[in-house]
Amino acid sequence: MAKLTEEQKRQRAAKRALRSALDAEADDRRRREQDDRWKREGTRLSWAEYVAGEPCRGCGEPMQDGLGDWYPLMNLSESEKREYEEADRRFRERHADCRGGRWSISGSRVTHCCFCCPPPPMGPKQMEKLANLFASWPSREERKKDLDTWDLTLRCDHVVPHIQHREHSYVSTRVVDCPECGERRGVVSSERVGPAYRDDGTIRERAAADRERLARELAAAEAKLTRQQKNAAATQRRIAELQGELGSEC
Repeated sequence: MAKLTEEQKRQRAAKRALRSALDAEADDRRRREQDDRWKREGTRLSWAEYVAGEPCRGCGEPMQDGLGDWYPLMNLSESEKREYEEADRRFRERHADCRGGRWSISGSRVTHCCFCCPPPPMGPKQMEKLANLFASWPSREERKKDLDTWDLTLRCDHVVPHIQHREHSYVSTRVVDCPECGERRGVVSSERVGPAYRDDGTIRERAAADRERLARELAAAEAKLTRQQKNAAATQRRIAELQGELGSEC
C-alpha cells in the first residue's frame, strides 16, 4: 500500500475534523430540543417533589430505590450478578437509541439515562455549598488575569473568539454560537491567541493579541535559527579540522 503524503494526511485530518464538528452540531441540537421539551412538559422535579418520592418523569422509574450502591462486580454473589445483568439488560433495551450515559443517586441501584431523565434537583445544602464556593473565588478583576483568548474556526469557516482559563491546554467546547451565521456551529480547530485582557482590565483587541503572538513566534523562530547556525558553524569547523588531520597523515 502506497504511503500517504503529508498533504494527503492533512486533507484526511481536515475531513475528520469537519465530520466531528457536524456530529457535535447534531448532538447539541438534539440535546437542546430535549431541554426545550422538558421545559414545555414540566419534566424536571422540584426539590419538594423529589423529597416526596415522585418518580422520574423521564422514564417512570423511582429516582432512588434505597437498596444501596452496587458492590464491584467481582464482589457480587451469583444471584446478585444475575440481578445486576438483568437490570443492565432492561436499561439497554429501554434506551437503545438514546446515545447517552447513565446516572444514579448514591445509595440507590436504579439507573437513569442522561438523555431521557433530567438530573435530580439541587437541595438547600448543595445550594449553600455552591454559594460559599462562589463567595470564596477571587474577584472578577483578579480572575481576568488568568484568562486567555482562543480563536475557534467553525464548520462554517467563520473564526470566533473564545475565552477560558490559562491552565487549559486545549478547548473542550465542541459547539458555540456563530455571530455571523446566527446559528450554533461545530468547532473544527482552535488556536491559543494570548491573554484576553490588558493590565487595566479591559479586553484585549484581537488584532493586538495576534501581533503579540506573531512577535513571540518570530522571536522563537529567530532564536532557533541562530542555534542552528551556530551548530552548523561548529560542524563546519570540525569537518575542517578532520580534513586537516587527514591531510597531515597523508
